[in-house]
Amino acid sequence: MEKSIVGVDIGGTTVKIGIIDNDGNILDKWAIHTNRTNSGEFIVSDIWKSLDERLAKNAIPKKTIEGIGIGAPGFIDNDTGYVFEAVNIGWRNMPLSDELRSISGLPVFVANDANAAVMGENWKGAGGNVKNLVALTLGTGVGGGIIVNGDILNGESGMAGEIGHTTVEPDGILCNCGRRGCLETIASATGMVRQAKMKTKQHPESRLASRLESSGNITAKDIFELADAGDVPCREIIAYTADVLGLAISNASTLINPSKVLIGGGVSSAGDVFIKLIENAFRRYALTRVSDICELKLAQLGNDAGIIGAAFLVKHKLHNLKF
Repeated sequence: MEKSIVGVDIGGTTVKIGIIDNDGNILDKWAIHTNRTNSGEFIVSDIWKSLDERLAKNAIPKKTIEGIGIGAPGFIDNDTGYVFEAVNIGWRNMPLSDELRSISGLPVFVANDANAAVMGENWKGAGGNVKNLVALTLGTGVGGGIIVNGDILNGESGMAGEIGHTTVEPDGILCNCGRRGCLETIASATGMVRQAKMKTKQHPESRLASRLESSGNITAKDIFELADAGDVPCREIIAYTADVLGLAISNASTLINPSKVLIGGGVSSAGDVFIKLIENAFRRYALTRVSDICELKLAQLGNDAGIIGAAFLVKHKLHNLKF
């Protein structure tokens, strides 16, 4: 029977699980609730219980599973699969790889969830197996991952690729990380909503202010919709956000010299106009020798990137597979 790999993507609300063949095709996928009770102590056993049941249902012998790859949030030792801290699920000093290996009897490898998604995108998505790549995920926060010379870049303490916490406004808004002016305070959905609320005070006559007053809330989607309808403050928010993203990508690209930059996440779904604004800013700020060989693209895999990348992690660890 053909060998396959299990990819797991642990999120704050759901855990996505997939059975994936050696070419990166998803054979089966599903999701379970992330049980954060008692600092997430049941998450590992829940994953194995669900996976064991699915393997039995699909008549897949455990011996045909090469290993389990996991993308997990937080600060992770990539060599040992040890999670130092994952705030949104309650883990601290969690030997994730060891725990799942002991109950499954299978090889288990762990990477940061953003890094797993980048590996997935480069293997089967928009990356196209390039050797040097920068990826950003624009959602509630700003995640990032970097591939250099065919390998994911982890850094000395697992913090490489955290582009969302590069400083773009030295005296800017306080970030959740405790520092000021991080990219995340501007370019995330949360950051754009914060900008919008400030704009409503400056422009109480705007459609944006009316939307906030009538609904009691503003979302990033509202900002893009109102900009399309001609609202000037919303267009200013989008222009500024794109400009700051272009600058951040330029700085990252000067260090990495990638052939591709991928942008994913909920905010990126705003469409081609927003991506084009980001690309224009990137090319305006970047060195010509950096930008000339670099293609900026939307990520393609959506929610499947994490499980596919986690599967690639197993291939990388067991077979020393590189891009």
